[in-house]
Amino acid sequence: MTGTAPRHPSSTRHKARKRALDIMFEAELRGRSVLATLTERTDAAEPPVREYTGEIVRAFDEHAADVDARISAALDKDWSLDRMPLVDRTACRIAVTEMVYLDLPIGVAVTEAIALVEEYSTDESPTFVSGVLNNVVLD
Repeated sequence: MTGTAPRHPSSTRHKARKRALDIMFEAELRGRSVLATLTERTDAAEPPVREYTGEIVRAFDEHAADVDARISAALDKDWSLDRMPLVDRTACRIAVTEMVYLDLPIGVAVTEAIALVEEYSTDESPTFVSGVLNNVVLD
């Protein structure tokens, strides 16, 4: 899976993905549902929540078990979903949600996930996330 999008995209959709990462990260950190957190952030509207952010979060919420199962199956036997850094796990969740449920091309989803972890996670994260997403089985 290779991407065709720029390494550090600045598109409206990239900004929507960053906001989805923030919302999903916050929800897990606080032990709340992603929908409750989305609603809270949308009502606060600081900054405004883009429509595509909502699409990602709602699609993940609806298909979370399948998304997590696909990521878990892609991990090496010594890894688990819970062991992944939260930013990496969230970026993978967004990418798989977009590939499977929002029909985003695989290369774009992988490139976007890598861009997110390059910005917010560790130096090793881009390689790790790329490997995981390259192992995700799509039906």
